[in-house]
Amino acid sequence: MASDGSPSQDSQKKKKKTSRKGKGEDVKDAEIQVESLTACGHGALQQGDSSKALEYFKKAFKTAANLKETKVQRACAFNLGAAYVEAGKPQKGLDFLSQAEPSEKGERVADLQFNLAAAHEALDDHLQAVRHYQQAAHLYRSQGDGSSEGDTCIRLAHCHLRRKEWSGAAENYLRAAESYKVSGNPASSAVALKDAGNYMLKCDCFTTDDVISVLTECLELSAKITEPETLGKLYNAVGLSFSQLKLFSEAAECYELALPLVRSTPRRLAVVMQNLGAIHNSLAQYRKALEYHREAAALHGSLGSRRAQGCCFCNLAYALSELGELDEAGESYLHAQQAFKDSDDSSGHWQACEGLGGIKMRLRDPDKAILCYKQALALLSKCKDVSISVQESLVNKLSEALQMKLAIQQRGPLVRQPIKERNMNRQHLRKTHMRNTEELMAEHSRKEPLSSHRIEDKEWRPTETCGERKPHGDVIISSRATQTECPDHTNALPEANRNLNNTYEKPRLEYKNPTDSHLHSQQDEAMCETSIQSPLESTSAPPLEERTEALPSVHLHSEESTSIHRTLKSRFCTVM
Repeated sequence: MASDGSPSQDSQKKKKKTSRKGKGEDVKDAEIQVESLTACGHGALQQGDSSKALEYFKKAFKTAANLKETKVQRACAFNLGAAYVEAGKPQKGLDFLSQAEPSEKGERVADLQFNLAAAHEALDDHLQAVRHYQQAAHLYRSQGDGSSEGDTCIRLAHCHLRRKEWSGAAENYLRAAESYKVSGNPASSAVALKDAGNYMLKCDCFTTDDVISVLTECLELSAKITEPETLGKLYNAVGLSFSQLKLFSEAAECYELALPLVRSTPRRLAVVMQNLGAIHNSLAQYRKALEYHREAAALHGSLGSRRAQGCCFCNLAYALSELGELDEAGESYLHAQQAFKDSDDSSGHWQACEGLGGIKMRLRDPDKAILCYKQALALLSKCKDVSISVQESLVNKLSEALQMKLAIQQRGPLVRQPIKERNMNRQHLRKTHMRNTEELMAEHSRKEPLSSHRIEDKEWRPTETCGERKPHGDVIISSRATQTECPDHTNALPEANRNLNNTYEKPRLEYKNPTDSHLHSQQDEAMCETSIQSPLESTSAPPLEERTEALPSVHLHSEESTSIHRTLKSRFCTVM
């Protein structure tokens, strides 16, 4: 019986061993498959194919569910959640990331906090995002990972920017710059300092010396940047910051450094040219500025950036007006009007009208100046967030134009009528006097009072003429006109910002190949061309000299600062 039972027992033992061996092999195969799928997911991410990466991470997560290894399962949930966030599905990502939370702190907690923050940021829950980013930055610092800490501080700055908390953004850019510098990445540190300087200027928490110190350090570290495009953007942005500080010479140096770095990119070249011209305007180097204005206008026109081209024409018109070339300045303002009209920019359009009004005042053409100022006021009413002082200034200029028109109309009668009336009175007096003295004086005695009256008449005429013309003539009116058209150079900061450019606009298709030949070939002839201007002249739609409150600061939100609206990037981990 023993022999009968032994074979069956042996076979059962063999089956158990075989099943255990099979299960072990299955587990090993599953682990290998998870590793392979995870690696494929990372490869797809490196190639920029987030949807394919998402599929790989899904398969890895399902395969890991058959394993008893909770660490592997959490890693797969971590990767899948991060992939969902990067694919634009933050809520799903948040669900899987919550499954990756360990019961106790592990080495991946910092990355997990980063991904949780990215998910909350994508859901516009910025308070939660800031909380998780701060935890991640603290953990990265404790691990000595300065590069990751810097990246996290940049994301923290973006959260503050979305809430318009400029000081918080500036502080996080400064912290990011320090982290990058410690980790041996001076190029990223320089870029972070550039952004820090920009937002330090927007708040009252920092002194001018603080900003200058940051910008100076930024320029020192920029020597480590080897990418021409990045370096060109940095010089342009730092130049803008210097211009806001009214350090125009330093700003000009930055733009000149940027110029050779951007020549291969027409759009960036146009921006730097525009800024150089505006800076030379601020430095009163108008003759030198003309070349930059014309080249920038031609480049913007060829690229279809009509709004930026309008700004260049305004800058050109201002320089020409300061040089006394009023006719050319007027034509440039007309070009600016058309450009702003084409780009549907009411803010730029009313300023071009105001500028042309100032030119017409200097040319003593109040009728056209009145039409210019009226059109400027009509356009101003379409703009949002316009200060009352701007409207009052336009109304005052319109009033001055009306006064000039009235003075010109009254000048003739005021001068001639009194002279005519007084001459008639004097003739009557002379006749009476002659009759009374006819019997007492000789012929030569009668001529003497006549002669004296003629002398009196000659003496009175110029005196009366001057007395009548002074209140309405050239002296007072031209002084008013000068006040009307000359901008306040002491307030060059807002004017500099308005004329400068820190954006690379997307061209409008209808202006990609403009028909205005003057924008493609010789710029000097372009400024004198009147084909665009005739419709505006017929309606008397004019502009005024550049001033500081005018065009919006397009340079503050630029591609030179890291975009806060880009696709959110997540952190991934390898399983093993």
